[in-house]
Amino acid sequence: MISKVYSAALMGIDAYLVEVETHLEKGMPYFGIVGLPDNAVKESRERVAAAIKNSGIYFVAQQRITINLAPADIKKEGSSYDLPIAIGILTAQGKIDAQAVEDYLILGELALDGSIRPIHGSLSIAIKAREGHFKGLIVPQENAREAAMGSGSVKVYPMGHLLDVVNFLNGNADFDPLVVDVQRIFSEESQSPLDLRDVKGQEHVKRAMEVAAAGGHNIIMIGPPGSGKTMLARRFPTILPLMSLEEAIETTKIHSVAGLLPPDHGLIGVRPFRSPHHTISDVALVGGGRFPRPGEVSLAHHGVLFLDELPEFKKNVLEVLRQPMEDGKVSIARAAFSLTYPAKFMLVAAMNPCPCGYYGDPTHSCTCTLPQIQKYRSRISGPLLDRIDLHVEVPAVNFKQLTSERSGEPSAVVRERVQRAREVQLKRFVNEKNIYCNAHMESNQIRKYCKIDEQGKELMSNAIKNVGLSARAYDRVLKVARTIADLEESEQILAHHLSEAIQYRSLDREMP
Repeated sequence: MISKVYSAALMGIDAYLVEVETHLEKGMPYFGIVGLPDNAVKESRERVAAAIKNSGIYFVAQQRITINLAPADIKKEGSSYDLPIAIGILTAQGKIDAQAVEDYLILGELALDGSIRPIHGSLSIAIKAREGHFKGLIVPQENAREAAMGSGSVKVYPMGHLLDVVNFLNGNADFDPLVVDVQRIFSEESQSPLDLRDVKGQEHVKRAMEVAAAGGHNIIMIGPPGSGKTMLARRFPTILPLMSLEEAIETTKIHSVAGLLPPDHGLIGVRPFRSPHHTISDVALVGGGRFPRPGEVSLAHHGVLFLDELPEFKKNVLEVLRQPMEDGKVSIARAAFSLTYPAKFMLVAAMNPCPCGYYGDPTHSCTCTLPQIQKYRSRISGPLLDRIDLHVEVPAVNFKQLTSERSGEPSAVVRERVQRAREVQLKRFVNEKNIYCNAHMESNQIRKYCKIDEQGKELMSNAIKNVGLSARAYDRVLKVARTIADLEESEQILAHHLSEAIQYRSLDREMP
């Protein structure tokens, strides 16, 4: 007696089909699973046997059961095969109609009493089911809303118990598929409770954030403790252009695979904001591990990665950021396979100006020596600093600003200006490959799109000579000036655009 049930597994953030083949024959009791199963899959033998018995279904113990998970040359991991294995056994025993089983993609973890527990990656699996032209997708109740977001015409059936699945496949019970309004859910999930108007003072920092958002530039804020760097950073996603549905689905897939999608949340409609602690390892930051999982840079895909106290991060951790910042993806290679996780994020960093945090603060005395300050700042390598276009000083907010009743611009108003500037850039780079905003420009595009007049050249020469800007800051200033001009809807980069851009290079200036 043999049966075949279709399930799915994850490879990176995408899914592939897995055929769960079951063979039964009389003989000494045996329950074996082949097809490169990991320990969680091997342990499903005990869960499946107990779930079938405790569901009141007669289970023949005196038989040989062989389960094959095909393709057999790819490692299988996780507990999502419990339900398809149980259905495969019951189908091979003749308790379920074999013809009905082939129309569905089935997955779920089983508890010992037969109830079905949630799994990871149901959105990716639903998209694969849609591509495979299945009639329906049977998933745990907790995963149904998420799966319905990407299932298309494939019907999603939420199930809570093994008996429900058996009765449904045999036609003994009617279950309505879950139907969701994708656009309505996307609209609801796109609302953020944070707003830039909540921040008192710091108008020049808000302006710098607007420039960074408009051009896709990475930004670092330098200021004493309590000046509002973290508060500003948390509101940075609210001024970025709204996510498209395609971006939301791709972001949701990553969080679903990582098991971080909140319960009953079918979609992530707000740009993600990830803020790892400075003790994070390089693997946790970029992804990997024995069984690879997405790292923080991938969880920040289409959103913001915030690194607070940047010099406190280990040097090797900061250095691994360079490749995903450059390529927009993370490649993880293993002997048997390689994975690629998307990682198109904007970096927002924060740091104190010195080890004690009060260098340059008029209300506190700095206790650091000049060599200590230089050593502290040198923890951020030149190649990493090269990828950060805006350096902004964030002074402490005075009492008058804190108690002011006046509120600043709301995020929605700033976002409108950012969106218009992004649209200008999309038109400009329509014939350029893989360039969507000013921050992505290379040297040849900078020479083409960031031309300056004689007055601008004289201004840049004086900045390098008198202010102490490094030569490497030249291209960065031109890119930021191009963004400032776009915000003003100016075709030409004018002198005041360059002047403002030069102010955003504080870490390049020579220390006194």
